[in-house]
Amino acid sequence: MKYVDEFRNIETVKNLSKKIKAATKNKWTIMEICGGQTHSIMKYGLQEFLPEEITLVHGPGCPVCVTPLEIIDKAHFIARKEDVIFTSFGDMLRVPGSSTDLLKIKAEGGDVRIVYSPLDAVNIAEKNPDKKVVFLAVGFETTAPANAMSVLEAKRRKLNNYLILSSHVLVPPAMHTILSSPDNLIQGFLAAGHVCTIMGYEEYIPIAEQYKTPIVVTGFEPVDILKGILATVKQLESKKYIVENEYKRLARKEGNIPAQKTMFEIFEITDRSWRGIGEIPKSGLKIKEKYKEFDADKIFKLEKYKIEEPKICISGEIMQGLKKPSQCPAFRKECKPENPLGAPMVSNEGACNAYFRYKK
Repeated sequence: MKYVDEFRNIETVKNLSKKIKAATKNKWTIMEICGGQTHSIMKYGLQEFLPEEITLVHGPGCPVCVTPLEIIDKAHFIARKEDVIFTSFGDMLRVPGSSTDLLKIKAEGGDVRIVYSPLDAVNIAEKNPDKKVVFLAVGFETTAPANAMSVLEAKRRKLNNYLILSSHVLVPPAMHTILSSPDNLIQGFLAAGHVCTIMGYEEYIPIAEQYKTPIVVTGFEPVDILKGILATVKQLESKKYIVENEYKRLARKEGNIPAQKTMFEIFEITDRSWRGIGEIPKSGLKIKEKYKEFDADKIFKLEKYKIEEPKICISGEIMQGLKKPSQCPAFRKECKPENPLGAPMVSNEGACNAYFRYKK
């Protein structure tokens, strides 16, 4: 298998479906961590290929969804400044803050620009030396190395007007939080393959052992996901709790060492708030003191900015696998993609968005 088509082959999907049904003897609840996996499950109707004993729930692996409200409000504060060019990926422009979003600030005259990589923002900074250029750097271990590289590149070009507003989060601490909750429903995890291409999967081994929960590194195509589910079910039925890799074409146990070195050259681990979930110890990355001149939090003196999140959006319960989007009273009513109450409805990786688009 070399290309995408092989991973969407219907005969392979049907064959895996038969194997999963044959292996399943008990009821199991399995969480796919990544929003990309959630969208594949919904888009291709993979639940229909599973026995009714298997329930899939959706994890906190959408970078837009878990970016806390206080970061969004900080972004709005910065984007309104006249001497600032504020840059971000397109999804972030529609994420609602306490009172507005970046798209509305842009319509009101703010210099808000969509970029396709953090290096685009570095180039904008180089061309606009009289402006501060701020990049909203959100995401998981997958995006942190590229964002770290942008800081190194700005330093190499001797730019003193490039800043990042950092809100990176780490997956393993979130898994600890979910599994240690007294309300936990999760019995097996499909780990996000792209995170493991960067970080490897050694960190997951003690989690699987501690909570007696199988963890299978899984890709994003239908065949990837069904292979991950089959491996997870086999472990659960045989009371086996280890980490397996079903994404061997890209993920290695040790991960991408140069990417990790780049990431930890710029960032260090810190406590981090997750939207809808709250603060998770040692679950985020912040800019090291030696690179403080690139830290928007420090330059704009926003480090102590805190805000309470509204209760109407139940995204936290959805991202911990406690409820499904269709169980939210506001789903398809007050909350729609054109009028989202929370980030999971905004983002293309959000579980609520996936249910709205694909589940009829």
